[in-house]
Parts: sequence; structure tokens; C-alpha cells
Amino acid sequence: KQPEEMKQPEEMKQPEEMVRFKIPAGRNEIDRQDVFVAVNGKSYLIKRGVTVEMPKAVVEVLENSERQNEYALEYMERVKYQEIKQG
Repeated sequence: KQPEEMKQPEEMKQPEEMVRFKIPAGRNEIDRQDVFVAVNGKSYLIKRGVTVEMPKAVVEVLENSERQNEYALEYMERVKYQEIKQG
């Protein structure tokens, strides 16, 4: 049981802002699979290629993940180019 000072009254809880979002389906098997996202203790399994309504926080996680993937790919290409140039 939570201590009284830790509880939030129901009227203080803000409803989650919902947004419509679509994760594109890819060409290969992995990029056609559903996407799992967990935010603040809640789990979501999102179908690719279908526009769905989801909390804005879930979209932020997906967008951050995409930016990290893009950065990682760019970094790998730079390293690969340096190895080829030095080799």
C-alpha cells in the first residue's frame, strides 16, 4: 500500500493526449512485424501500416528510436568509409 502523501487525487491526473500515427510497413519480414513499445509501465503492440490512435508519449518514443537508428547508420557508414580509406 502506498503512503498517503504519495497518492495522487483523481482530479490531479491529466488525461493522456492521444494522437493518430502510422508506422510504415517495410519490405522485409522484420520491417513488417508489429512494434512493441513500453512507456511508464504500459505496453503497446502497434501494427505497422495501419493508422492508430496512441498516447503522444508513445509517438515520442518511436520518433526518438528512429532518430537513434538514423544516427547509428550514419556513424557506421563513416567508420566503414574511414576503414576503406585507411586500408
